Amino acid sequence: MKETYWGYWLILLGVFVVVIMMLISNVTTQNTEDYYLIKEVTEAAMVDSVNYGYFREYGELKIDREKFIESFVRRFAENVSFNTYEIAFYDIYEAPPKVSVKVTSKTRSFMVVGDATSFDIVNKVDAILELSGQE
Repeated sequence: MKETYWGYWLILLGVFVVVIMMLISNVTTQNTEDYYLIKEVTEAAMVDSVNYGYFREYGELKIDREKFIESFVRRFAENVSFNTYEIAFYDIYEAPPKVSVKVTSKTRSFMVVGDATSFDIVNKVDAILELSGQE
């Protein structure tokens, strides 16, 4: 009879460990996907917002601030639902092109023994657009 109880406790412990691993895996996978999405969207939005008239005249890269924000929000919204994300733009320099973007994702809350736990993941990306091959 004693061995049977140990077997039940072992199975219960295994189920508990699997549930915890699934919760942690869900949060870390979402964080990785969000980081690479933000990185790619930032790069594409910076290329979209290059002011080519200024580049032709002066030979230097310059981005348009409003066009960058519009392109970033549009591209980001195509891939995620906005009710779970909060976007903040910091240090948008037009010339030389540099942007800092902070995206906070609001994850759903988890109930563990009557205690609600939620994870808010913050991703910050700093990007500089350079022109290579110019002397």
